Amino acid sequence: MRQGRAVLNIPKIVSIVIPVLNEEKGLQKVLDEIPKKELEEMGYKCEIIIVDGGSTDRTREIASKNGAKVIVEPRRGYGRAYKTGFSHASGDIIVTLDGDYSYPAYLIPRLVKILDTHRLDFISTNRMKKFTHKSFPLPHIIGNKILTHMTRLLFKVKVNDSQSGMWVFRKSILDKVELLADGMAFSEEIKVIAFRLFRSAEIPVPYRRRIGKQKLNTLMDGLKNTMHLFTLRWYFVGLNPAWLPTYTPFNLPENSRPILVDLKRTIIC
Repeated sequence: MRQGRAVLNIPKIVSIVIPVLNEEKGLQKVLDEIPKKELEEMGYKCEIIIVDGGSTDRTREIASKNGAKVIVEPRRGYGRAYKTGFSHASGDIIVTLDGDYSYPAYLIPRLVKILDTHRLDFISTNRMKKFTHKSFPLPHIIGNKILTHMTRLLFKVKVNDSQSGMWVFRKSILDKVELLADGMAFSEEIKVIAFRLFRSAEIPVPYRRRIGKQKLNTLMDGLKNTMHLFTLRWYFVGLNPAWLPTYTPFNLPENSRPILVDLKRTIIC
């Protein structure tokens, strides 16, 4: 008797990567808000990866009790934490969040659905359309606008919030690019690369006032991010402005053409 071949039903995985440093006040709320059941109903297994930069409070304990994979990264840096987290992610789709409850984790299923429906490679969120009172101090608003304007000017990418830290993207793009920044500039760098080289979109989402102590140094991080934009521009093209419509760095197929998907009317509340 001939035996039929077994069909393996391998679930898709969404890896949620959260860099943390002393986030015991907000992390539990973030983890509680992640809609695991809804993701499972969509056919996705949920993997939560906490990258801890050396917390001295109960952050790691809270993460472990909630079933998250905890990775201790002694090397400091926002970008360094993400690079480490991405290397441990097993999902086809990666979602990033902060551990301070500022980003709307409850919207992850809807963002994943948009990624799939529109066949996108990368989604960045825009906090500037709808943020709650005191979630954005005036110096942060001014700094964000300056950095975003410079990003648009230097790289001709249509982003409205170059510093947003909530992204949804396909892990496969990481194999095609080289990410340089280890600090806060990682956020603007990954957007420049994604919007220049892949099918990308920016979706406005609500943004809340963070819980816990702020880690961002507005002046110093702002200056470092500004310098990194020019470093990145030089790394890509030197002094050759002709790159802007034509240059394709890294290991991409010759027939690959980046496409910006216009989803301006898609506002998630």
